Amino acid sequence: MLIFLSQQLTFLAMPKTGTTAVEMALAPFADIVFSNSTKHMNAARYTNKVAPFLQETFGVRPRTLAVMRDPVDQIRSWYRYRHRDALDGAVQSTKGISFDTYVQEVISETPPERARIGRQFNFVTDRKGAILVDHIFAYEMLEFLSERLAQPVKLDRRNVSPPVAAPLTEATYKALCAARSADFELYEKVKAAGGHLERDAQGPE
Repeated sequence: MLIFLSQQLTFLAMPKTGTTAVEMALAPFADIVFSNSTKHMNAARYTNKVAPFLQETFGVRPRTLAVMRDPVDQIRSWYRYRHRDALDGAVQSTKGISFDTYVQEVISETPPERARIGRQFNFVTDRKGAILVDHIFAYEMLEFLSERLAQPVKLDRRNVSPPVAAPLTEATYKALCAARSADFELYEKVKAAGGHLERDAQGPE
C-alpha cells in the first residue's frame, strides 16, 4: 500500500494484480509505504484503521484506488506463482495438480492452504458488500497515476510467475462463475465503465 499525502491518494495493493511493479515504480514518490504483512491491506481495514489516522494526523482523507483483474486470470496467477521451485515441498505449492483442480479447491468449502487466496470482491468492499474504494481499474491505471503524480509512470515486470500451462474446463469455469458471481459482476462493471469505475458514479450503496 502506498500513500501520497500531497496528492491525497492511496493505492491499495490487491494481490496478484501487478502490485509489485507498481510499488517498485512509485514507492520513491510515496510519503508512506506499507510493506511485508501490511502491503496487501484491504479496503475495510484501511478505512477503519488507517484513514482516521491520516485525517487526525495530517488533515487529509486520501481517495483510494485499486486494480481488479479478470477473476480467472487472477486465480491463474496465484496458481503459477505457487508453482515456483521455491515452494517445492511446501503446503502452498501447486505442483502436481492441474489448474482445473486448483480452481475446484479454491471454491470448495474447505480449501487447502495452497488454495486460500481470498476474493477480489471482498478486498474492495465492507461486510455488507458496499464498495469502499473510490477508483477501481481493470488492470490498467497508468494514465490516471501519471496525471495525478504529474509525471510519466512506467512499470517494469516484477515478481513474474513461471510459465505453466493452466487450461480450465467449461464445467469448472461455470462452477467458478457461480461460486464467485460477485467478483465477476464487479469486474464486468469496471469494464463497462471503460476500465475505470468511480465510486461516486455508483450512487448509494
